[in-house]
Amino acid sequence: MERETYDNPFDALMDTPEAAANMTLRSDLMRAIRKEVQGWGEAQTAAAARLSVSQPRLNDLLRNRINKFSLDALVTLASRAGLTVRLDVKTAAMA
Repeated sequence: MERETYDNPFDALMDTPEAAANMTLRSDLMRAIRKEVQGWGEAQTAAAARLSVSQPRLNDLLRNRINKFSLDALVTLASRAGLTVRLDVKTAAMA
């Protein structure tokens, strides 16, 4: 049996390249938001208020519950956290 290797774990886990790309973007956004929020050094209730979400919703984010967040929701949270979100799009040949 030949082993397959992947540059991105989501390529191995997801059924389609599109789903893998979506999960990769969501993961990157969650990581950036989590880092920013943890840098605030605030209690979750205060950080949740800054993001205009409930404390349980923030807890989902901090615990990497990626399936509970759409890409759109994460872009909104990143903006509320004071982050600038940019998307870098390349052709497959350039990647």
